[in-house]
Amino acid sequence: MTKIVLTGGGTAGHVMPHIAMIPAYKKWGWQLTYIGSAGIEKALIEKEAIPYHTIATGKLRRYLSLQNFTDLFRIAKGFVQSFQLLRKIKPDLVFSKGGFVSVPVAYAAWLLRIPVVSHESDLTPGLANKLIAPFCRFLFYAFPDTANHIKVRDKAEAGIPVRPTLFRGNKDRGLTLCGFERGTPVLLVMGGSLGAERINKALQESLRDLVDQWQVVHLTGKGKGIAFSHPRYKAFEYVNEGLEDIFAATDAVISRAGANSLFELKALRKPMLLIPLDIGSRGDQIHNAESFAKQGWAMVLSERSLTPETLKDHLNRLKEESDKQVASMTKSGAQDDGGEAIIQTLSELLKKK
Repeated sequence: MTKIVLTGGGTAGHVMPHIAMIPAYKKWGWQLTYIGSAGIEKALIEKEAIPYHTIATGKLRRYLSLQNFTDLFRIAKGFVQSFQLLRKIKPDLVFSKGGFVSVPVAYAAWLLRIPVVSHESDLTPGLANKLIAPFCRFLFYAFPDTANHIKVRDKAEAGIPVRPTLFRGNKDRGLTLCGFERGTPVLLVMGGSLGAERINKALQESLRDLVDQWQVVHLTGKGKGIAFSHPRYKAFEYVNEGLEDIFAATDAVISRAGANSLFELKALRKPMLLIPLDIGSRGDQIHNAESFAKQGWAMVLSERSLTPETLKDHLNRLKEESDKQVASMTKSGAQDDGGEAIIQTLSELLKKK
């Protein structure tokens, strides 16, 4: 039986693509083990009933800090733990999703002559993947523009694997959940929790006009609701069960530009207006949004230009260009198949091992 060790963590973005691929791994009959930190990845992976091993981890910062010194010892300990675990597990391949916990695992695998494969979700590679890249047999990347930033010889655009459950939504259930009717298009607004106030404020001042043309479902973020009541407006702080049904009922989306969300919307072929987090951010969402716009997969409205007037103007344009966006997404070379193409490539690599 083929044994695969998965690694990556620190944020949900380094874990969810692994989880999205679990049904495909099981389809191929591969045995999975996860090596990670005691952080968010532990709770997420253990829910999937996959054997989990915790190692020590530290962060390599790009600035002077005493913790850079102390964390070196934690990273060294994590390397020793990884080396011991990999010798015991004897995997055929290590698949990293990035994050600092993956660095000692990848280095230990390389020393043990276990092939290392990585996946980069961001447009520009993070520090962990930059450190891993020289030891990788193959590197997948999400954004078409990322190829220019990667020096690994063997690489391929793969998008970001999305959860198969997202494709199982039912439009009628989604409309019922929101109290909406058929016949009027549905606009989904996902402001997120970070910086959502700016989107929420512009939306609140636009809603009286928007409900003439749209039924609006609004994921406000926790504690960030707005004062507006109308039969064509439904707000949720967040949605756990039924999100796939809301997606199925949705005709267009206003969203931030986090990588995982973008590729979920692309896989679902949803026309989107992106308002990337700008003020107070390091700019990664701006780069994500610009890349999607360049491919014809999205329209972008700068957060600094966001007003009720610009919001309504861009939504009118989105209505006109939605078919064009969907056509561009459909022509994309990246796969939206829950990781099947990635696993096919892994299988080919294992044959050459």
